[in-house]
Amino acid sequence: MIIETSGLRRTFRVREGLTRRTVVAVDDLSLRVEGGEAVGYIGANGAGKSTTIKMLTGILVPTAGTVRTCGLDPVPDRRRLARQVGVVFGQRSQLWWDLPTGESFDLLAAIHHLSPADAAARRAELVERLELGEFLGTPVRQLSLGQRMRAEVAAALLHRPRLVILDEPTIGLDVLSKQRLREFLVGERRDHGTTLLLTTHDMGDVERLCDRVVLVDRGRTVHDGDLAALSRTVGAQRVLTVDLAEPAPSLDLPDGATHLGEEGHGLRHRIGFDAERVTAAALLAAVSATAEVLDLSIEEPDVEDVVRRVYASRR
Repeated sequence: MIIETSGLRRTFRVREGLTRRTVVAVDDLSLRVEGGEAVGYIGANGAGKSTTIKMLTGILVPTAGTVRTCGLDPVPDRRRLARQVGVVFGQRSQLWWDLPTGESFDLLAAIHHLSPADAAARRAELVERLELGEFLGTPVRQLSLGQRMRAEVAAALLHRPRLVILDEPTIGLDVLSKQRLREFLVGERRDHGTTLLLTTHDMGDVERLCDRVVLVDRGRTVHDGDLAALSRTVGAQRVLTVDLAEPAPSLDLPDGATHLGEEGHGLRHRIGFDAERVTAAALLAAVSATAEVLDLSIEEPDVEDVVRRVYASRR
């Protein structure tokens, strides 16, 4: 087990004028993450994500409950835990700002007590897969944001951690840089069995990197499962769009499907459907029985909209 928490709770005392009040940041969190999983840990600002990460890594002491990370108690075993965990913060750096990027890697290898042979082999692998070779001699402060984020990921993975915690790893990156980073993380997990815990507001990261989502609200878990199950909690539908050979003013649809609208005087129709009640194949067969279909596309529920609807239902 890589992450195991039970009844985890963290409170803070904050001053308001002349008085103090207690704020609950994490409330009764029980979470289990197996080795090799990729978990999206998502929620609004102030939901308790960063506080959870700090307790998982030993930076904060829990107010109540238990937590074990990589089989260790994070606070007393923080130094040992640091050798098994890598952390990437999108808005903070673990690289030395004025040093060439390659020298930062050398320092980190020494900090983690890597042998020269292991450090050289791992560095070569990361440089090749993250395409870092062209700027290893460039000071970190002169790197573009995309280059720096790739270097940050390499720094976090240099010591082959069992768990990698990614906090907004693609913030501010362009589309190409995001794609490169996502492809690398998928490959790292596949090739080395690395466990990923991802906190982000970029739902594209969640969709492409994670096979499980934990949604938190005001410090409590409100969903733990896959994205499809999250969509079903608020009744989100898939959408089938069909282009017809001839205009059709109406279509004969099966139970579980809803006509959402038409364009081009009936040449294009949009149909929402509940995948639990009717399959895409059955829906297409029903439409084809009414009119000739020239083209089609299927849209999955928008994850950002699903999360918004989950939060709205709890307010």
